[in-house]
Amino acid sequence: MSSLTYDLTLAGLSVGSAAALTGIGLVVTYRSTGVLNFAHGAIAMVCAYVLRQFVVEWGWPLWAGATVTLLVLAPGIGMLLERFVFRPLAVLGSDPAQTLVASIGVFVLLVGGAALLWGQGARDDAPELVSADPWGQLAVALVLAAAVGAVIRWTRFGRELRAVVDDRQLAVLGGIDADRVAAAGWAFGSFTAGLTGVLLAPYVRLDPYGLPLLVMEVVAVAVVARMRSLPVAVVTALAIGVAQSQLTRLHPSGWGAPLLQAVGTNLFVVALLIAALVMPSVGTRDALPRTATARVPTPPGAWIVAIVLFLLPLGFAGSDLHTSVQVPALGVVLLSLVVVTGRGGQISLGQAAYAGLGALFTALLAAGRFPGLPRLPELAALALAVVLVAPLGLLTGWPAISRRGLALALATFAVGVGVSRFVFAQPYAIAGLSLGRPAGFEGDRAYYVLELALLAAALLATWLLRRGRTGRALAAMRDHESGASAAGVQVPSLKLLAFVSGAALAALGGGMLGMGLRAFDPAAYDPVRGLLWFAAVVVLGADSTLGALAAAALLVGLDAGARGGVAAALVGVLAILVGRFPGGPYEALRSATTRLRPGREVRLTEQGARVRRLLHPAGPKPAPSPTLTGLTASTAHRTPRAPEAAADAQPPQEPPAPDDETHAPAPAPALTTHDLQARYDGFTALHDITLTVPPAHITAVVGPNGAGKSTLFHCLTGTHRPAHGQVRLGTHDITHLPAHARTRLGIARTFQQLAVFPSLTVAENVRVGAEQGRLQDPSAVERSLRLLGLDGPVRSLPAADLPTGTLRRVELARALAGAPRVLLLDEPAAGLDTAEVIALARILKALAADGMALLVVEHDLDLVADLADTVHVMTAGRIVASGPPDRVLDVLDTAGTREAPA
Repeated sequence: MSSLTYDLTLAGLSVGSAAALTGIGLVVTYRSTGVLNFAHGAIAMVCAYVLRQFVVEWGWPLWAGATVTLLVLAPGIGMLLERFVFRPLAVLGSDPAQTLVASIGVFVLLVGGAALLWGQGARDDAPELVSADPWGQLAVALVLAAAVGAVIRWTRFGRELRAVVDDRQLAVLGGIDADRVAAAGWAFGSFTAGLTGVLLAPYVRLDPYGLPLLVMEVVAVAVVARMRSLPVAVVTALAIGVAQSQLTRLHPSGWGAPLLQAVGTNLFVVALLIAALVMPSVGTRDALPRTATARVPTPPGAWIVAIVLFLLPLGFAGSDLHTSVQVPALGVVLLSLVVVTGRGGQISLGQAAYAGLGALFTALLAAGRFPGLPRLPELAALALAVVLVAPLGLLTGWPAISRRGLALALATFAVGVGVSRFVFAQPYAIAGLSLGRPAGFEGDRAYYVLELALLAAALLATWLLRRGRTGRALAAMRDHESGASAAGVQVPSLKLLAFVSGAALAALGGGMLGMGLRAFDPAAYDPVRGLLWFAAVVVLGADSTLGALAAAALLVGLDAGARGGVAAALVGVLAILVGRFPGGPYEALRSATTRLRPGREVRLTEQGARVRRLLHPAGPKPAPSPTLTGLTASTAHRTPRAPEAAADAQPPQEPPAPDDETHAPAPAPALTTHDLQARYDGFTALHDITLTVPPAHITAVVGPNGAGKSTLFHCLTGTHRPAHGQVRLGTHDITHLPAHARTRLGIARTFQQLAVFPSLTVAENVRVGAEQGRLQDPSAVERSLRLLGLDGPVRSLPAADLPTGTLRRVELARALAGAPRVLLLDEPAAGLDTAEVIALARILKALAADGMALLVVEHDLDLVADLADTVHVMTAGRIVASGPPDRVLDVLDTAGTREAPA
């Protein structure tokens, strides 16, 4: 081995060892808590600063400073985070996406706090804990990995750790102290973060932004290890470190040389991009929680106040006006997150990349340096830059089709880091680049007026995306993606629309920001800035355009009027609290005010009561709230209604008889399966299932839990692709069609777990089904609402405020509004009382009599006996009996396998 190769290998082992430590910490934290700690890099940075403070500023011995930093401070940070940030979220039953938002909040808080304490300048005098000889660092990484692996695999604590991650509540019921396990995981993860920081600080730039981002770039090693395998994480880190070091000896030539060199020096970023894009199964349990994206009610008069505040800078002068120029531009960038995150419910950590590309393309076009295009005026350059960047939204939109939650966060973060490293940080793209303002708008005041006009246009575009059919479809996708797809919403296309629109808005805002600053500044669009923007929008109301404007004013105003880092620290604190106050600060303040309001009942005097009776004569009392029992033939079965809808509905209508139809509907096709097989990770869930769901017929499937009934439903509705066999609708093979395409062919479904859209009203829920269904019938919404007794004032109530019985009707009304020919019902009686079940059976019989094909999966065998024409019994993925309900259910009774009603 040559001397150069040997030296480069040693250097690569040094880098790889630090990356291995990061991977170990991330894997251990994830395995003990289920949280991808995005704050890992920030903890590393804080520990590096503290060690420097001890040794350089205060003159402590290196051993004393390292002991306090690594054995007290770093584990202490982890335990504090577990106790006060993530344990409350776990107790509240938060999902991984919500804890992701909190971890980003911790990242932002620590970065902002470090900027406040130590300033934003880089330091190059960090103490060296371990010599530059890589063998010491390598030994530390290998010993830690071996020790942790042994503990996880062979000790009681390791078994408890795995149990807590698999099911925290079940582990607690089994006697495991989940809090102790999580605290230990956080303490060790923070220790490895601190060790990584103090090892890297002497050899890289120590500043509040650079070191955290550098550490987070090597998250690729944990992703490659699927957040589980420590050996894989260590080997991957060492391999990438050595390869990156060896690539520095190459000196390519030609037009692509700068890009190839950038790839060689940023191999961890390349690995992050590849890992995030080819491993979609990492942490895909949840999308961004609806509570983090729910629209917050706008305070009365807030828009008037906002308009006045945005007009005030027109009276400013000097530096105040120059600073104010950044607010509308940043507001447009943050509106892109309102579209993607607030309305679409998608985690997007890479919007800073699109904003930077908008600024870069605007500068290149205005300077005449964009390949193949002449020099353009600034406004034309800005417009063309938006057009060029918008399709690049597919960089994050396309992965979003198959990714959710943590996997999507990693993909969008990877794109942001990749653009920053391979475009913004390269001299070939930005050398000697300047950016002017449009002719006639050179002055700050004139340019601010132009920005207000562009901001108004962006607000209009955002408003249009929230209205009408597209707005309802976006809200449905955000609230319940599977339910939206089952209602006929083309979820993949809608995700692409959200990301492309978001990229266009971000590019517009980025170009405006660049022209406002009269330069292209890559630091203004780095990935850390993207995390800060995301956290700010989420905590101030992700679905609120007013919240985005407030976030822009907050970020610019605080950083300009106070020491750098104040805005980041404040946003970090609010993001940490997002689990407890999901509606943002205003909603939390309003709730607190409501609780503190005196509870004394206000009563009218006798004179006041007489005046009220004169002004408002007593009319007929509102009709009682309907339940499904309102559709029964007799009122004897009616049960007390839920109080939430007590005065908000009208009596339901009787379901129309088939003879009432003016024109007989076309006969529904049969839904059939042939030799259907389905597998999950090698386990066969369905074995050669062949059945027919004929029109004008109610077919039921019964069987114990785990029999394969839900898997059969997934194959029929397009949410799971069978390994073998066919699904046919009439003569059409629909085996490979997605769920929304099957809905538009006339297959509708309901879910065992309610699939309604909480942020939409009852009528809007039903309208989604009508707009996306098989037929576009203007009267379908009213007909479905009337049929299910939802045509009274209850139609205007948000679905989030309604009881289970009403929501069952809402879901069924939405399915019927799309004029289906085949209706699949997954445990439709779950959560209903006896009278409501009777009413449900009446409706389903009327639908079957009208020619519809119905398939019901149900545990309530009394309902099945009363309802079904044919019953199939499933056990272990096979149909073991079929026939009329009296014969099949009698066989079950004789065999002693009949289930009790659910």
